[in-house]
Amino acid sequence: MNKGFFMNDYGEGAHPSVMQRLMETNLEHTCGYGLDEYSLRAQALIREKCAQSQAQVHMMTGGTSANMIALSAFMRPYEAVIAAQGGHINVHETGAVEGSGHKVLVADSLDGKVLPESVRAVCAAHPDEHMVHPRVLYISQSTEVGTVYTLEELRALRQVCDDCGLILYVDGARLGSALVACGMTLAQLASVADCFYIGGTKNGLLFGEAMVIVNPALQKDFRYMIKNRGGMMAKGRLCGLMFLTAFEHDGYFAWAAHANAMADRIRRAMDRRGLPHLQRTTTNQIFPVLTPEQDAALSERFAYERWGVLEDGRIAVRFVTSWATTEAEADALAQALEAL
Repeated sequence: MNKGFFMNDYGEGAHPSVMQRLMETNLEHTCGYGLDEYSLRAQALIREKCAQSQAQVHMMTGGTSANMIALSAFMRPYEAVIAAQGGHINVHETGAVEGSGHKVLVADSLDGKVLPESVRAVCAAHPDEHMVHPRVLYISQSTEVGTVYTLEELRALRQVCDDCGLILYVDGARLGSALVACGMTLAQLASVADCFYIGGTKNGLLFGEAMVIVNPALQKDFRYMIKNRGGMMAKGRLCGLMFLTAFEHDGYFAWAAHANAMADRIRRAMDRRGLPHLQRTTTNQIFPVLTPEQDAALSERFAYERWGVLEDGRIAVRFVTSWATTEAEADALAQALEAL
């Protein structure tokens, strides 16, 4: 029996419309390295969606390389990046940022979100040249635990960055799910962030992230850094074409909305059953807390991630929905949860 798949949101291939566009253009000849017609059209469309005509848009291969390339480009050798304890660059990227020569400084967070006062505290604790100099504030939207920053919270962080001389960088691996969940637009995000990327790998593309550099001071020679760090794709048109397909008719947000809606079905079933949440979310990541017996029974029918074991022996798990999750699949999990 095939298990219901809730392990991640990138386990499938790509949305059928993306696959169709790739096949339709498969035998076309274009120039390389993201300078083709499709990539240029995708970049222009993303700038339009962001209401930032001066922004640079670069197609990147994946999230870890995007983070490492951008952060190493934006910092001098003695500068450091601030992140939440559970931030992706601090926990799940195998020291990629540190490997580029930059320390990750941990700031206190609440519900996965960095607190403005903790950012100020980190900056105050690094006052002179005998320590690394905080230069970038890294956040992810949504966070590692599926929560989202509201526009007001982002504006508060923007003010802290302005006060402390920090660059505000947003990891957008699951940006579609986050923006749909909180009703934020790309233009609103671009109005507060110096740089962010639009995640494609986890929202319907085969691979790829679109890096949007809003701050002109960060734009110079960025393509040199992409090439230097091994991130420049010879077949860049593939990524450009996929993003063009995703944004031409706002499919990108429709796919994310579907993933969130499937997650809502599962959340409602958890609440009906009275199952606790490790972290309450509104995005496509869900974090139930199960007894070992419940986990054992559920894992026979569904694939998902075990997030951690609590002190009392219960198990926190993670379900992730995607553009490809069907109503039948979501309902099957919901019914199994109610039956626990």
